[in-house]
Amino acid sequence: MAQQVEAARRVPLNRDRVLRAAVALADDTGIESLSMRRLAQELGVVPMALYKHVANKEQLLDGMVDVVVGEIDPPAGGSDWKSVVRQRILSARRVLLRHRWASQVIESRTSPTPAVLEYLDSMIGMFRAGGLSLDLTHHVMHAMGSRLLGFSQELFDDSQSNASRSVDAEAQAVARRQMAGKYPHIAELAMTAAHDEESTVGRSCDDQFEFEFALDLLLDGFERLRQQGWTSANRPTKRPA
Repeated sequence: MAQQVEAARRVPLNRDRVLRAAVALADDTGIESLSMRRLAQELGVVPMALYKHVANKEQLLDGMVDVVVGEIDPPAGGSDWKSVVRQRILSARRVLLRHRWASQVIESRTSPTPAVLEYLDSMIGMFRAGGLSLDLTHHVMHAMGSRLLGFSQELFDDSQSNASRSVDAEAQAVARRQMAGKYPHIAELAMTAAHDEESTVGRSCDDQFEFEFALDLLLDGFERLRQQGWTSANRPTKRPA
């Protein structure tokens, strides 16, 4: 094993090897622990050797995003634009679930990386090939937002409910009563969304189901608008008083 590690370290360093090592390190230890020094140690080189391939950590993160986005499956063949788009977005989601840190890094970029731009360009092309007008496609891209890349910003953070499971049942009951008194609609929704311990999705929401539910809802709505010949010129210009 020691000989294999030593042999790997003798492999000439290049940009692709640096980026893939950074992705693997983030997968193993979390994006917070990633540093140029830590990455250099992983590759068996001095930190200065990395700067021949990436100018700084921001450029390293940009490159890592491109590596991850490059793992998304290319568009599948088919005449049904909704199915093609759906399959590709769910491929993006599978990739993002393999690299849990990636959505955070994608959102932190001040401008899209080359691979993200190429991906978004291809998605626009898929909507256009499906018969959506430029006008409708423009609004579709806004509506889809980060779902195009396989993740969504959740209104309710499930980590809070996960943490609450360590609290005893009596304290949880008190907290529920207090919430019901102040925020009755949120409390009602929370109780409706809660699942039994024996259910297939556990006590929290099924993230994959929620993602696909919203995705299908959007795609169905886009298709209806396409069939209706919708244009933004037909939308109300003023909100009702």
